[in-house]
Amino acid sequence: MHRNAANALFVSLLVSCLALAQTAAPTQRIRGDVVSVDGLSLQVKERSGEMLTIKLAENYVVTGVAKVGIEAITPNSFVGAATMPQSDGTQTALEVLVFPESGRGSNEGHYPWDLQPGSMMTNATVTEVVAVGPGRRMTLRYKDGEKVIMVPASAPIVTFEPGDRAMLKPGAHVLLTATRQPDGSLTAARVAIGKDGLVPPM
Repeated sequence: MHRNAANALFVSLLVSCLALAQTAAPTQRIRGDVVSVDGLSLQVKERSGEMLTIKLAENYVVTGVAKVGIEAITPNSFVGAATMPQSDGTQTALEVLVFPESGRGSNEGHYPWDLQPGSMMTNATVTEVVAVGPGRRMTLRYKDGEKVIMVPASAPIVTFEPGDRAMLKPGAHVLLTATRQPDGSLTAARVAIGKDGLVPPM
């Protein structure tokens, strides 16, 4: 499989797994820092401070999470925005993921997210972008409706890029969805890693 095709498949699978973690009891979304990698055994210090050991699949895949500028949010781009609801009915972005074209349509909709208590996720197409000072106001349309989201200048904007296993090393900031096995152990087939020291903000 060509590298671009493999990365496109990874993006689709990663986003699917992230969304499934919202409803599937046996899965756990893990955000943290790599402590050690020993073959297929990955130890991560989760953001809560908990130490977790994850067994990686033999064919596990790595992708990079890279920072991009706010100008990457353009009409017709497909984005995923973690947000906090506001009293006026709008949403304020905690982060925005600008999907590669291969990820268009992934888990489209508006649903609860676990980045912060009460946060939401909106995966949708940008229909309008308006500059508001250094930030943006974007209108996102998905199959069941639309949301107006304010993107402050402080909100991290990222995208997915091809990665490789050499990125998985102590100190790397990772995001992954692990499956909890009947014996209590955790397994994973995909890992997203922040590039150049970036903490994946999703």
